[in-house]
Amino acid sequence: MSSILKATEIYKNYQNGLEVTEVLKGISLEVNQGEVIIIIGPSGVGKSTLLHVLGSLDKPSGGDVHINGQNVFELDDQRLARFRNENIGFVFQFHHLLPEFTALENVMLPGMMYNKDIEKVKSDALKLLGEVGLDNRLNHKPGQLSGGERQRVAVARALINNPKLVLADEPTGNLDRHNSESLYRLILNINKKFNLTFIIVTHNELMALQATRMIELEDGLVKKIHINQ
Repeated sequence: MSSILKATEIYKNYQNGLEVTEVLKGISLEVNQGEVIIIIGPSGVGKSTLLHVLGSLDKPSGGDVHINGQNVFELDDQRLARFRNENIGFVFQFHHLLPEFTALENVMLPGMMYNKDIEKVKSDALKLLGEVGLDNRLNHKPGQLSGGERQRVAVARALINNPKLVLADEPTGNLDRHNSESLYRLILNINKKFNLTFIIVTHNELMALQATRMIELEDGLVKKIHINQ
């Protein structure tokens, strides 16, 4: 297996006046191509903060993150934004779809950056919406879709640039049990079909049991790593 992500001694502090809050206290993690990694732990332990640092959405107070061999925090802001768009897909608890655009247009948006060929992006978006079971909802806007459908659009959007890695932060947090299980089956199917790497913050026990590894955080550190397969 080849390593897709390597995080070394990640620290993250927040300062409010003279008060410093330590959220991450030296976390190291290596993720291989094709793994599904679940991050668990109580609220406030730093799960989302870690995910944001791994995805280069937030800079650590100390430590390095290498994705596909690139030390992401050595890049300037412009190059980092491009690297992130081309290599990392994101799925959040809230779908963040643009309400005035259709499902197809929302999926196409990240692929239309940096002067990419629009017809190729549209073709890829159509295929992805088919993969997530929404080829009959292409022209529906977010307000015309169910919560589960909106999250499926968000998954398709995360895949439009053929990323090396997908990070998901509580992707079923706003869904009922049926839609949660459906979305996780979709993620596992995509993982198996495309050998795509996922790192997911979740409280969902079903997903945790089916992941490659489950990483348990406590007090800003890795408490335990559970290997499922």
